[in-house]
Amino acid sequence: MKVSHVIYKVQDLDKGVKEFRAKGFEVEYGKKKNPYNALIYFSEGPYIELLANTGMPSLVKTILGLSAKGEKLLNRLNYWDQHPGGYCGLALENYKDNLDSERAILKKHEQGCFQMNSRRNDTKGRQLRFKCAYPYELQIPFYMTYFNIDPKPKNFVHPNGVKRISHITYGVRRELFPLIHEMCDDEMLELLEGDGIEDVEFECFPRDL
Repeated sequence: MKVSHVIYKVQDLDKGVKEFRAKGFEVEYGKKKNPYNALIYFSEGPYIELLANTGMPSLVKTILGLSAKGEKLLNRLNYWDQHPGGYCGLALENYKDNLDSERAILKKHEQGCFQMNSRRNDTKGRQLRFKCAYPYELQIPFYMTYFNIDPKPKNFVHPNGVKRISHITYGVRRELFPLIHEMCDDEMLELLEGDGIEDVEFECFPRDL
């Protein structure tokens, strides 16, 4: 698996979009009506998801809380919803139409997950479809299949000169290192002892002085 994206929590989506646009990033809302997230895509590698909330209705959260598996997913959703701001999540992706191999690795390491089908119709009319698996252990990144339609721009550099994310430092308990290393072979991801994303570095297009 490769790094799919990082989640950056914002308290107000419109304000967050304006702030990142002011930093020279192109930002698009996740959907036209009542968006709860926005995306900063790069032509290659992971993207940034600005997340105001998970968009999960209260009724659905109540239903999830009625089962042990659902409650474990709810813990992750509530963590994102209640996060004060900044980087708060890491996703990995494969390029298949299922997450069977990833679930097998989790099982091997005595970890479980909640899997679900996801969909989003974006602002450009693309009907994005993918599968997600959310490990019960919150420090383990969640997993997804890549979108059925590639939403990333081609040969694109942001107005601020940023081409891509080049390095991510992710803090996690040391006993989880083997699982994540077995799951992910992306050289941009560096693990260290800690709790969550420590740093995100960017590669910029060289400009004439």
